[in-house]
Amino acid sequence: MNEQKLAAMSVEDLIALRGSIDQVLKQRLSQAKRELQDKLATLERYMGPDAPRRGVAKGTKVAPKYRGPDGETWAGRGARPKWLVAAMKGGAKMDDFLIKKPGRKKVA
Repeated sequence: MNEQKLAAMSVEDLIALRGSIDQVLKQRLSQAKRELQDKLATLERYMGPDAPRRGVAKGTKVAPKYRGPDGETWAGRGARPKWLVAAMKGGAKMDDFLIKKPGRKKVA
């Protein structure tokens, strides 16, 4: 509505219009509040204290993948150990130190 129409309205009509506006605003605000609460609940499921952690590998123990000549092991994570670097400089390959997994057969 433009200002001319509002200026031409009676006081009773303006008060009724104000009441209608208040009702519409309350409905829209309550709807927006419900939508925000739903979004917050969804976020809490994924980010709350009980949320499942994904991709957190730090501190996780894994089985060793390589075994050195003196029994030392390496899981294949992080920097290569000195014994492996020294052996590779001597001509060995990483595959030479792989720990064989029991029960697995290679398929050619």
